[in-house]
Amino acid sequence: MTDVSLTQDEAEALRAMEKHRVDDRRHSFPLGGESLAVLLQSADRQEQFFLDINRRGRRIDLRKVTYQNRARQSVVLVRLDLGGPPHRNPDGVDIPCPHLHEYREGFGDKWAFPVPRDRFSRTGDLRGALEDFMQFCNITQPPCIEEGDLV
Repeated sequence: MTDVSLTQDEAEALRAMEKHRVDDRRHSFPLGGESLAVLLQSADRQEQFFLDINRRGRRIDLRKVTYQNRARQSVVLVRLDLGGPPHRNPDGVDIPCPHLHEYREGFGDKWAFPVPRDRFSRTGDLRGALEDFMQFCNITQPPCIEEGDLV
């Protein structure tokens, strides 16, 4: 991926921007070891985004999933990690999983924070966590994602 950097204001504006699915295609929630990238667009169709669902890892763990919202092809605006290892921040502090990454100017998505429980109350439920994540990212017309391996 290309190294694209944004100012903090640009990243926050993109995160707050209303996002819509581009079509009514049905997507299958990825099985363990798989991933899915779904194209989204701004309400005015001027910006493109991706909703990524990643179930890849060294070993298949049905509770492990990463939800990610990208802009400008490669800029991670927000990432939610569930069921994985702790994340070590640039200052050496470990943040246990689940944790949330938000774009930070000069660092990209390298910093993680404890999940805000008022916004993510269903981290033990993959469907509920996905819905919370899409709401947090302002995906107001979400893609159609079928249950599949979603527990």
